[in-house]
Amino acid sequence: MSGQVVERVEFRCNGVEVSVDTEPGESLLSVLRERLGVTSVKDGCAPQGQCGCCTVLVDGSPRVACVTAASRVAGRAVTTVEGLEAGMRDRLTAAFVATGGSQCGFCTPGILVRASALLGGDVPARGDVDRALAAHLCRCTGWNTVREAIELAGAPGPPVGVAVARDRHAAARRAELEGGVAQHVGLEVPLGHGGFADDEAPHDALVAVPAPPGAAAVTVEAGGLQWVVGDSLAEARRLAGKVPGRRSTIEVVAPLPLPPRPSGGVRLATSWVEPAYLEPDASWCEPGGTPATPLANGGAFGGKLDSPAPRAARELADRLGRTVRVVFSREDCVRLGPKRPPFAGSAVWRDGRVDLVEEYLMPEVGAGSLRASAAHRAFPLAERTVLHEGALAEAGVDRRVVARDRELAVLLDTVAAVPDGDAVAGARVHLDADTGAVERVEVRVGAGDPLDDVVLRSYCIGATHMALGWVLTEGLAVDPARGAVLDLTIRSFGVIRAKDTPPIDVTIVDDAGPPRARASDAVFAAVAAATWNAVAAAEGRRPETFPATATRASRRLRR
Repeated sequence: MSGQVVERVEFRCNGVEVSVDTEPGESLLSVLRERLGVTSVKDGCAPQGQCGCCTVLVDGSPRVACVTAASRVAGRAVTTVEGLEAGMRDRLTAAFVATGGSQCGFCTPGILVRASALLGGDVPARGDVDRALAAHLCRCTGWNTVREAIELAGAPGPPVGVAVARDRHAAARRAELEGGVAQHVGLEVPLGHGGFADDEAPHDALVAVPAPPGAAAVTVEAGGLQWVVGDSLAEARRLAGKVPGRRSTIEVVAPLPLPPRPSGGVRLATSWVEPAYLEPDASWCEPGGTPATPLANGGAFGGKLDSPAPRAARELADRLGRTVRVVFSREDCVRLGPKRPPFAGSAVWRDGRVDLVEEYLMPEVGAGSLRASAAHRAFPLAERTVLHEGALAEAGVDRRVVARDRELAVLLDTVAAVPDGDAVAGARVHLDADTGAVERVEVRVGAGDPLDDVVLRSYCIGATHMALGWVLTEGLAVDPARGAVLDLTIRSFGVIRAKDTPPIDVTIVDDAGPPRARASDAVFAAVAAATWNAVAAAEGRRPETFPATATRASRRLRR
């Protein structure tokens, strides 16, 4: 153990008495993961206390472990998802698989723990569920399926295990077609056993963390970054001087200027957007070995495809002759991870077609510099679809006239076809005429053989949630002079909360043929375009920057 031992803390963990030596200020999360090896308790933002991934029960009450001092649980009972009453845990796990309420599974164990406390009495009302979920952040699912899972688990009747008796291989194949990497679908996933890199790193590995700007500690270069290495995660972060999370009050602005608006056409500029995947980048590697992938059980919406973690783990292991575990904090993900490229463009319907002009901001990759990646979900399909459909709406053109497939063009208002013959989707966004709030979203999707309706629906709902956020609420404050992100807390990204997420109805249309990929990309593009058009129709003016924070719809979501 590094550092001075100041206190031995004794408590019950999942019914077993444990005694642990703790360092000054050590958190319960650190004790559970680093000392006791309980990896179902996830570190998504520590010590921000904003994502809920590390939720446990302390004497039966939900607590966020990353901001709970280990000393405060002395003599008390701590329960993780493994220690829940077996019947309750099994009902919740089966319900989350049955509804698609768990995709990557990183945030789900914490949600299960809180849901178990919620379901201890009467069947909770919708408001009770939303209040419970206010402490959590889930990027994958779009909340609808999470609500459904909690309600299903709490409903009277026989166990819900029969609801998950389906072809898991087909379900995993559909998840792979959507996420871009091999994925698991099964009862182990909501329990947090999706194969995450940092959960499987050897306990005796050296730990490397990114060095913040101006770090005084000795650093080692690897993977294009400087790293601080320690015998433990606590030591490495202490030596590095962990960058504190903060939320700025700086306005989110589009970095590219709006182009001239063509007569009768539309124009738009977008801001920097954080992918906000919940599992921070991590990897580990033995000398001469193959580094663990940071993608694990999900594609991270394209945000980790060029993560420096695996390369750094291999280089450091070879150089130091020891197994090395590389771990990002939430602040590291925001400072160093690639963003969705901002764009500015215009479009107009002219001479029987849409003329589109576009420009993307793609800064060069450099250590500590703001950078973008073209790998993000539906890029640039969504940007082009938004402008294309906006131009048609402004010109009053029936979009079925220009659809490449008139039969598929009946898919509601907006059709977004993924290139190379992959999936197609349509969307309709309903706004409340009085308040401007998003009341409901309808989605239809054609993806050939769906393989598994539950997984396909879950991915489409998640893409809808993300598209609504891209148009209305999500953005990052950036210092243009230094090219540095100023918003470093996970709640500052503008991800829409559970209570503000509208009902999302997904219809999988009859689309003969083999399975088609990237249905969620098509949904993202279609919902974004439909949202932009719906806001324009409701407010009598079309917002020209994303996020459209001045609209009534955005104000309702951000209140």
